[in-house]
Amino acid sequence: MNNLKSNLVLIGMPAVGKSTVGVVLAKHLGLNFVDTDLLIQANSGCRLQELIDTEGLATFLQHEEQALVTLSAQRSVIATGGSVIYSPAGMDALRQNGHIIYLEISLDQLKQRLADLGSRGVVIEKNQSLEDLYASRTRLYRQYAEQTIACDRLTPGQVVDKIAQLFP
Repeated sequence: MNNLKSNLVLIGMPAVGKSTVGVVLAKHLGLNFVDTDLLIQANSGCRLQELIDTEGLATFLQHEEQALVTLSAQRSVIATGGSVIYSPAGMDALRQNGHIIYLEISLDQLKQRLADLGSRGVVIEKNQSLEDLYASRTRLYRQYAEQTIACDRLTPGQVVDKIAQLFP
């Protein structure tokens, strides 16, 4: 792994497995693990969905950006929230010391995995469909990605193996 960049940053849609893969990848590579959603919850004192419901999407995104720009992780796998790509400042902060890896999933697979959309703290406008969210985010994930891993029909272990081959 490039010594100037000691972190691996996982981005992608909700339910793609960023947190699950992140924990296993960190163990596999002997790195620390950071989940930015958990940082937001710790900093705000409430669950993600509660923060969105009570303070709105804009305030949630401010909390997320603050967690990203103040993060000082080294030699870590960082699992981000799906909305991380809405913050150019946050993405720049992550990119300064991390390799950005997009865990890609098809819309069909996403629909199968994301049954609990309304309770898992997903940044989605009230009138926005999952298809629209997918289309707009996919473009941004690809824009920021240094590497892309197609995750359809792969187990978390298989995704870890693919990433470990790229960053031994």
